[in-house]
Amino acid sequence: MKHFILALLTAVTLATSACAAPGITPSDAKALVAKGAPLVDVRTPEEFAAGHIEGAINIPVDELDARKGELKKDTDIVLYCRSGARSERGRTLLTGAGYTKVYNLGPMSNWK
Repeated sequence: MKHFILALLTAVTLATSACAAPGITPSDAKALVAKGAPLVDVRTPEEFAAGHIEGAINIPVDELDARKGELKKDTDIVLYCRSGARSERGRTLLTGAGYTKVYNLGPMSNWK
């Protein structure tokens, strides 16, 4: 029984790590953006208007599927939001659509 539980825990850990969101450090995100990667704020237009990271473009997560064509599939893309949840939803949507270099910065406050 102990071996079964250990094997089960190992399988769950491996599966969880395989699905883990590719986050990015603020310094790595800044480097990608400096090289031309789009910085996408997936918050609402109202949140964006109230304050955003300089140079960011606003594509709300609820519009991302319809507007994903504005982003190139073969380039790095950095997403952020207020808490990291919507940017993770956006990352999942884009990677599901074939985008391979999508990074979740998480909350805007990570930019610092």
